[in-house]
Formats: sequence, structure tokens, C-alpha cells
Amino acid sequence: MNIEQDLQELDSAEEFLDYFKIDYDPNIVQVNRLHILQRFHDYLAKASQDDSLQFEQYAELLKQAYTDFTHSDAVTEKVFKVFQTNAPKTISLDQFKQQVNPHATKI
Repeated sequence: MNIEQDLQELDSAEEFLDYFKIDYDPNIVQVNRLHILQRFHDYLAKASQDDSLQFEQYAELLKQAYTDFTHSDAVTEKVFKVFQTNAPKTISLDQFKQQVNPHATKI
């Protein structure tokens, strides 16, 4: 069995979960499919630096990625960069005016 080749053939989060025989709630996967797969990819990237992974290790990493979203949500988990950006900076009206027209004088 060549896991790497098998993984190349899988297209959806459900296919990954089925391949590794992981029970899942379709409602959770439907809402978080991209986040689960990205988290799985992140876990694989960290784990594969150490050793070549076996089927059971892949399965455990995918199960952990799925489990992350059974107890949390995409915004909290911040898998994608869009969720990692800081909140907008607030400034006063005077600061804004100074940025727009730095040569203006206060009245």
C-alpha cells in the first residue's frame, strides 16, 4: 500500500475520512471541510519532518484535525490566514485627519 499515491486520488474531506476509517458527523464536515483538510495538511507537515508516516499515524493526525472542529469552529481555530489577521486598528478622528492631510493645522 502506498499511502502517498492513495492520498493523491482523494478529493473530498469525506473521502479522506472514509479512507482512514474515521467516523464523522456529516454536518461538521460539511461546514468545516476545507479547515479540516488544511489542519490535516499542517499536522502532516509537522509530523513528516521526523519520520516516514505509517497508515495509523496518518489516521491519527486526520482524526485530530477533525476533532479540532467538533469542539470548536473555524474562526476560533484560525486555520486560514484570513482568520489570523489582527482586528482593525482604531484611531481618533484627529489622527485620521492628520494621516489624510499631514500639513493641516488644528483649529
